[in-house]
Amino acid sequence: MIKEILLEALIDTAKMAPLLLTIYIGIELFEFKYGSEIKKRVIAASKSGPLFGAVAGAFPQCGFSVIVTALYTQRLATIGTLLAVYLSTSDEAIPIMMANINGIALLVPFILVKILIGGLAGYAIDLAFKKTNRQTLAHIESIKNGRDAAGHHHENIADELACCGHLADTTSKKFNPREILLHPLIHTAKIFLFIFIISAALGLVIESIGKDALTAWFAATIAWQPLVAALIGLIPNCAASVAITELYLEGSITYGAALAGLCASGGLGLLVLVREEKQKKNIFLVIGLLLGISVAVGYAAQLL
Repeated sequence: MIKEILLEALIDTAKMAPLLLTIYIGIELFEFKYGSEIKKRVIAASKSGPLFGAVAGAFPQCGFSVIVTALYTQRLATIGTLLAVYLSTSDEAIPIMMANINGIALLVPFILVKILIGGLAGYAIDLAFKKTNRQTLAHIESIKNGRDAAGHHHENIADELACCGHLADTTSKKFNPREILLHPLIHTAKIFLFIFIISAALGLVIESIGKDALTAWFAATIAWQPLVAALIGLIPNCAASVAITELYLEGSITYGAALAGLCASGGLGLLVLVREEKQKKNIFLVIGLLLGISVAVGYAAQLL
């Protein structure tokens, strides 16, 4: 029976692999062509940063969250813009939904909801931190007008590693077909493994305790699901967003829990924030706001 469950999980996951690889190659090409331009647009957006950040952040994977985090730590993006990106970013959720027949119908509404949440929350946060944002906005204006202070170096502003060791910023990258294919292949293999493990584990749990018992257990934990999912989403690893998405598509967690977990899923951007932000209180502030908003959104969706 165990062999049958593992084989079924392997077959189901293998069916997704070709489409996942195609999607990841498309993402890589898009980042190569437009990654640097989007970084410039985020800086140029200034006060409109939350809207632009929410739209850009909705693009799959965590590359843009890494870029905007780097901009924030150098005070070239407001805290509202940063939160807008984090909240609209879904890390691996979108590619998995696109590759899953059950997730395609959910994709567009999900993306739109995430953009709306990111944009509204971003503007609200910028309004709340209007005074502290003044210095950031003044710095952005000085950059735009070529009057940046001496000693500021922004040429390598997003020279950060995103998932699987590739650079989030593509400013200095020359077109290399091998690199364009290598990262998607590595990433597809990694996501394939995560999906297989989660699918196999669910199959084994269902076989061990029974579907009815598992359904009853999840029903009994509905009140905690958004909070737990949001805490899992904060883990700066794509395995977190893979697990949340797979559990939702399998019907194991509620929409509110999935939304909370994926709103909190800023990917490796959070690692960059912890490592690069010099004012450590801002790290706790950003993570606290991200968690609080994600949990609130999750419970609101669950109630509705």
